[in-house]
Amino acid sequence: MLVGVPREVKADEARVALTPAGAAELVARGHEVVVEAGAGLGSGIPDDAYAAAGARTVATAAEAWASELVLKVKEPTTAELGFLRDDLTLFAYLHLAASPDLAQALLERGTTAIAYETVRAPDGSLPLLAPMSEVAGRLSVTQGASLLTAPAGGAGLLLGGVPGTRAGHTVVLGGGVAGTAAVEMAVGLGSRVTVLDVSLPRLRQFDVVYGGRVQTLHSNLVTVAEAVADADLVIGSVLIPGAKAPKLVTSAMVEGMRPGSVLVDIAIDQGGCFADSRPTTHGEPTFRVHGSVFACVANLPGAVPRTSTSALTNATLAATARIADLGWREALRADDGLAQGLNTTGGQVVHPGVASSLGAQAVPVASLLG
Repeated sequence: MLVGVPREVKADEARVALTPAGAAELVARGHEVVVEAGAGLGSGIPDDAYAAAGARTVATAAEAWASELVLKVKEPTTAELGFLRDDLTLFAYLHLAASPDLAQALLERGTTAIAYETVRAPDGSLPLLAPMSEVAGRLSVTQGASLLTAPAGGAGLLLGGVPGTRAGHTVVLGGGVAGTAAVEMAVGLGSRVTVLDVSLPRLRQFDVVYGGRVQTLHSNLVTVAEAVADADLVIGSVLIPGAKAPKLVTSAMVEGMRPGSVLVDIAIDQGGCFADSRPTTHGEPTFRVHGSVFACVANLPGAVPRTSTSALTNATLAATARIADLGWREALRADDGLAQGLNTTGGQVVHPGVASSLGAQAVPVASLLG
């Protein structure tokens, strides 16, 4: 199969969808890999590293997009929609529930779109989303700690404090992969930490791991409001696979927070879990609501492309190889978890969460695979 890797063109996005090691694996399996010139430079990967792995460098995005299987990190931008077609399989982070225009373009062009973020493991986890969630969770706390400083517009508070002073209070909404990484980082910095989740078994795990050093609360309207009111830093890491994130923090809650508090929404790719959230960029990451600082960068792991690119290929390569080896239909027939990654094909919406968010009717994946 011809596998294409275009250069990412989203603002401030320096990741690339495949490392040279990943390319070498695909070439060894008999596939041809083409990489757009410069695609890996932001991740510290020169073109000749791909050439040494057996891939072929092409000069234009159109040449990379002309492949049967296209690998990307982020969803296609408006400038890339013209490359979509009905004989293309696209494998990338798509977040269609929060991107109805992109979903419509995929449907109109009949593209088979498989989303990293909805592929499931046998235990129900999201293995292709996990590494970027880990990166985002850790970065959210370091970003929040930086924004709490006075020059950044924050309260002038050191998140971990020093002896004799009050440590900052970090509230993490959602105890999944990203939330767990955020809790770990916040504890490591010396912050007081509260984590909220709807799963009592998950909260028990935090209690066991941290021995009571982390406050755990069952997430509901009352506990969220009380925790946010006392927070210096709020991390929004709520996820419903394929669907829009629920709005857990209202504008009224933010109005009641201490001046200079910080809210980092790492659920922004799925629409965000704060009522006042809107996507921001690495170049202009923040805006103010009432007296608080919001940071809602939609590609937060893109800030550390060398780490993120390697972690992404580690997670996606096995699935990529299976799709290349078998074609998307046979690959999905052979792997129920991979089949749950199918979002659109032949002008139809397949994933139930995406369909619900778009107000569409989902076509059961089993009826498409036979």
